[in-house]
Amino acid sequence: MIWCCSIYCDLGPVGLIKLSATIGQANSSYKGQDVRKGEQTRQEIIRKAAPIFNQKGYDGAALSDLMRATGLEKGGIYRHFESKQELAGDAFDHAWKIAMDTRFEGTEKIPNTVDRLKQIVRNFRDRRDGLVPGGCPLLNTAIDTDDGNPKLRAKARQAMSSLLDRLQSIVEEGTSKGEVRSKVQSAKLAALITSTLEGSFMVSRLQRNEEALNLACHHLEEYLETKVRARKSKGGARN
Repeated sequence: MIWCCSIYCDLGPVGLIKLSATIGQANSSYKGQDVRKGEQTRQEIIRKAAPIFNQKGYDGAALSDLMRATGLEKGGIYRHFESKQELAGDAFDHAWKIAMDTRFEGTEKIPNTVDRLKQIVRNFRDRRDGLVPGGCPLLNTAIDTDDGNPKLRAKARQAMSSLLDRLQSIVEEGTSKGEVRSKVQSAKLAALITSTLEGSFMVSRLQRNEEALNLACHHLEEYLETKVRARKSKGGARN
């Protein structure tokens, strides 16, 4: 009590308020650093767990695998996640974002929409660097959750919708600009591109060669050029 009175006498009421504010700011700064460090650790766990879930599936991803990959004990992992389900969902989101960024890489610089679609096809075939090991996370998760895990399956369905929507918007832009034939249905074309690429990739993985994927990509590029790209008629109009 004497010590407190001494501080009050030395600083006065205004000085004491300033001291209290300074201490509060310091505490907030420390808490902010803890939050940032915690989020960094969380993201690092997601990054290291993503290949395990993508390669082994939800049931096959053992806690020992996750501990080995992250270098953390069980408590160190699950202090950042409520459950394995949450970690698996975040790992899928991480892997899918990388896949989407890779598939659409460089397309924003291509003005013509049909050329943009053809580049997406080439990206799917050619750009593998930086992807989460294990193949397409959408295909893997769809197969892994076919008979269960509705929450993870819902994430896969949402990812599929995001891909279809993005492709469909490109086709609709092309239609409005006269670059895509008016008879082309955007939703059906988006589904055709997606199913052809994902299906051929699965066959190539099973056969351990790229033949099916290469054939599918060549077919899609030819189809986009001959059946989707608008042609000028003799009168100058596009059809």
